[in-house]
Amino acid sequence: MRVLLDECVTRYLKHDLPGQEVFTAEEAGFKGLQNGRLLQAAADGGYDVLVTVDKNLQRQQNPQSLPVPVVVLSARRSTYPMLKPLMPRLLEALQKIEAGQVIVIEA
Repeated sequence: MRVLLDECVTRYLKHDLPGQEVFTAEEAGFKGLQNGRLLQAAADGGYDVLVTVDKNLQRQQNPQSLPVPVVVLSARRSTYPMLKPLMPRLLEALQKIEAGQVIVIEA
């Protein structure tokens, strides 16, 4: 699965997603793109899912119209030590996520 990490997600999480092809927004050439533009670029770039910490994304976008599904990681802070414990649940979510879905994984 091709996974795109939003700019606000630490790149260190790449190593905690074995078996996935993971890119940061910067590596993908999407630096500075936000919300709808980022989601469309992800779809056009062949990504299967966007991982973000932007809790407002699901209020700003209509999930059914999203070009790629989204996983929102929700922790007190978006630092590596706070997000790392969510990785097993993220890996589970990646196995079952479908188009038009927004899955929120909370600490």
